Amino acid sequence: MERAIEVMRQSVHEPRKDDKASPKVGTVLRKADGTIESACRGELRYGDHAEFTLLERKNRDNKLDGSVLFATLEPCAPDSRHPPKLSCAERIVLARIKQVWVGIEDPDPKVDRKGIQYLMDNGVTVHMFDRDLQELIHEVNKDFLAQALERAAAAEEEKKAQKIVLSSFERTLPTTAIEDFSNEALEKYRRRAGIADAIDSPAFQRRLVQQGSLREETGRLVPTGFGFLLFGKEPRRAIRQGGLLGAIHFPNGQEERREFDEPLVLIPGLVEEWLRNKLPNIIDRGQMRRKEQPALPFEMVREGVVNALIHRNYDLAGAKSQLAVTVNTITIKSPGQPPPPVTLEQLQTFNAPMLSRNPELHYVFARMEMAEEQGLGIKSLKAGAEKLGLPLPTYSFEAPYLVLTLYRSREGATLTLSPKILGSLNKDEKSGWEFLVSKQSATMAEYADHMEFDKRKAQRHLSRFINLGLLRRVGVGRATKYEVARP
Repeated sequence: MERAIEVMRQSVHEPRKDDKASPKVGTVLRKADGTIESACRGELRYGDHAEFTLLERKNRDNKLDGSVLFATLEPCAPDSRHPPKLSCAERIVLARIKQVWVGIEDPDPKVDRKGIQYLMDNGVTVHMFDRDLQELIHEVNKDFLAQALERAAAAEEEKKAQKIVLSSFERTLPTTAIEDFSNEALEKYRRRAGIADAIDSPAFQRRLVQQGSLREETGRLVPTGFGFLLFGKEPRRAIRQGGLLGAIHFPNGQEERREFDEPLVLIPGLVEEWLRNKLPNIIDRGQMRRKEQPALPFEMVREGVVNALIHRNYDLAGAKSQLAVTVNTITIKSPGQPPPPVTLEQLQTFNAPMLSRNPELHYVFARMEMAEEQGLGIKSLKAGAEKLGLPLPTYSFEAPYLVLTLYRSREGATLTLSPKILGSLNKDEKSGWEFLVSKQSATMAEYADHMEFDKRKAQRHLSRFINLGLLRRVGVGRATKYEVARP
């Protein structure tokens, strides 16, 4: 991965008459015999893709079975190039390469996730680069990425050799029309995204076509499924699984429920408006001191809700995104497993690579500054918890939902333990556990210093937490750390 980034920096600038920036791309091929070969964009000829140079120019007659390819940018998809040109994804499959590591998605809607999906559909195992390396790639390509986010592909009228579709919601909803879009939702998008064109102007409508919210069919503009979710006056009229179910469980046993059936771009603000002042501030007695916490960590709630709306699997028709607030926790459920190749384990360690399941939704929320340009926003969830001194959020999968749990106080993570485990902990152990769940890992010395214990007592606590399945030991000797065993 690091070698691919080094090669990426050597990319040759392509002279162009227009102002379109070219990406800087590096590829590395590790062959079955252990030899390494690399190529960058434009290395042998202006504009040539790095994968083309590496596979067709340098290895055209070589057998590449058993090779592993590393590419800093998502390989272009079959329907993203002008026929008869082969896409880079097709070339990789034809070369019988079965394992590919991808740096970042290409945010151009012609490519975004579709190159990755084509590879996986054809038996290629795809991994993403480590997140810190992804950030380097983003920085080097910031001009290209900025233009790509503004640019969208004009729909090809001719029949494609092979069309990659990530979701059925990329298609139009025949029973809807552009008049079914909410002016309030469109205006909020226009204002938050800093778009100068009026919402009823041809230029604005063309923008909606380019970003995949509208399509032109038989002389009229028709909303796509994603467009109707984002801006439709009543999205659930055509898409039953749209929106969000909310519930507040008050300390006195009463409940308040709310169904958010509005356009997706309005829901995060409506959720915050609904929750604000519903619950009193809570008292956090962690670390032997009384501390008043805000009733809800709104920045984290907003991030979790936006992630649930953007990244859920809308093809799961029988499930809806859900938000539940209790005395101790905020739980956000999003239908569908993490978008492959992202794994639950990566989410649990807050180190998931940047990847979006539904690029059309993510693009709009990113323009409105309600989501990272690429990614799941999990770093901000971790940072928010650390800033407020709260236990780190947890991810789990309860079919068919990906479940995010946010804690409202340090005590919250203790009170949500099983009754059997909770009943077995003494006062010091509960306090120690509240410290540990605010971190990903800790050494025995860190635990002893924080709790003001001697090393023998600290080690006894840590061993007990391991026996209860709450911690796991990682490393040996002085390098030993204790990681919280997330669900």
